[in-house]
Amino acid sequence: MSINRVIIEGYLTRDVEMRATASGLAVAGFTVAVNEKRKNAEGEYVDAPVFVKCSLFGTRAEKLSKYLIKGTKVTIDGKLRYSQWTKDDETRHELSVIVDQLEFSGGKREQSDVTATSYKPSHAAPEPEIDLYDEDIPF
Repeated sequence: MSINRVIIEGYLTRDVEMRATASGLAVAGFTVAVNEKRKNAEGEYVDAPVFVKCSLFGTRAEKLSKYLIKGTKVTIDGKLRYSQWTKDDETRHELSVIVDQLEFSGGKREQSDVTATSYKPSHAAPEPEIDLYDEDIPF
């Protein structure tokens, strides 16, 4: 048995790039920056960014693309994909993440008319109204 799962949380480094496969399937491509602690030459721990390329496919890619903007904090659950190709007589390699689940985790928004509260999943249940007063709390 083998398991191919990865969970990362970080910030988008630029706005999403939309494209399509030969069959017309929408693909949203983006990169997430994740900070990792490493020791520098002086022995101090410093943040070292790791850049992770991600791909989201299908209808979700189309619908979420307008919310995937630079600086948005996301949590991604997906699987690793290894790719190899030749360009200019040179073999290239890439390890990326195919996104299965994407959650918006908050974070900065720059120059956007989209607010953090404007996206509500269609499957979300309405929030119940709670009428709670201090005298209702038993302690």
